[in-house]
Formats: sequence, structure tokens, C-alpha cells
Amino acid sequence: MDKKLLRYFIPDFEENLEPYDIELISKAFQDFYGTNNLRYKLPIGHIDIVQTRSHISHIFFNDDSRFYEPPFTPQTELLGRTKDLLDRYFDGESVDFREVPVKIEMGTDFQNSVWNTIHQIPHGEVRSYKWIAEQIGRPKAVRAVGNATGSNPITIIIPCHRVIGSNGNLGGYGGGLERKRQLLTLEGYPVEVLSEK
Repeated sequence: MDKKLLRYFIPDFEENLEPYDIELISKAFQDFYGTNNLRYKLPIGHIDIVQTRSHISHIFFNDDSRFYEPPFTPQTELLGRTKDLLDRYFDGESVDFREVPVKIEMGTDFQNSVWNTIHQIPHGEVRSYKWIAEQIGRPKAVRAVGNATGSNPITIIIPCHRVIGSNGNLGGYGGGLERKRQLLTLEGYPVEVLSEK
């Protein structure tokens, strides 16, 4: 499980967990996931998709199933539609994920404005953290935009992998820089022009 997500549940998370702790964490994860969730196997790892009521509330990379493993078969129409769009996306199609209803209930107003702006970035294009800060009317909040981007709870569909540094560097990515490169390459963006610093 992604440590960032694990710390969402357990702020003082440590690597060495006792069996009792793992049992408690497993229960917390089952409560978090609820009944409508899906594990999706990608060419670049696994993601877990969580549906809350009539919208997608979380999508995150998860290559550790110690605590809870969601089903691989969609249990709802929305999860099925989301999986179909992801299948098409990873087959190389230009997919508009904005047709998937998303709602992030835990974000601040600032974070939601950043995530809403990122959600509008077209397939195969990139925007800078500075550009996003300007779009939301906070041109000096570039660092805060970077932090909000890194906290995006709906990866790929809210395409934070399309956000780079204004100086042409790759920037960060919660799923790891190699995945960011792979996603941009899949979309036809020339990642070789981006630096890592």
C-alpha cells in the first residue's frame, strides 16, 4: 500500500507492524473502500479505484495487497465504464476522462481548484505548476500548487502526470517519475525534452 495513503489512516505509521496492527489497518481499509471498488492491473502496476455513491472518489497506485485486495471485476456500471475508458487509454486511444464523474470530498477549496484545473488539461499536452497557479488566480502560489498536485487522490483521471515545471523539468509524481514518463509517452508527449532537475 502506498505509504502516503497509509498515513492517511495512521499518522504514526511505521514499517514494522504487529499482527494486531495489521488486523486493525485491514478493517480500516475495508471501511474506506466500502463495497464499490475495483483493482485494475495496468502495464505500469496496479491501481485501486474507489466509487463513493455516484462518483469516483479515489484512484491510486497500489502494489501492496497486505491489507485489502479489491475485486478485479467491476461491481457497478460506473466502475465498468471507468475500466473501459482505462482499457481504451492504455490501448493508445485519446480518451477524455472528464466523462467520468469525480468528486473529492476531503480537499480544501484551494486543492479542489488545483485539481479542477488539472482535470481540464487535454490528452497529450502538459501545463506547468505556474500556469495552474495563474489559472486559479494565485500566481505566487506555485509551491502550494505543487503540493496540491502531489496530493491528488484521483490519479490518471485527474491527470497530474501532465503537470511539469515551467523550466521544462519533469517535476514530481505521486506514482513515481518512471510512471509519469510512461503515461506521457503513452499519450505521445516527447518526454525526452524534459529534464529531471
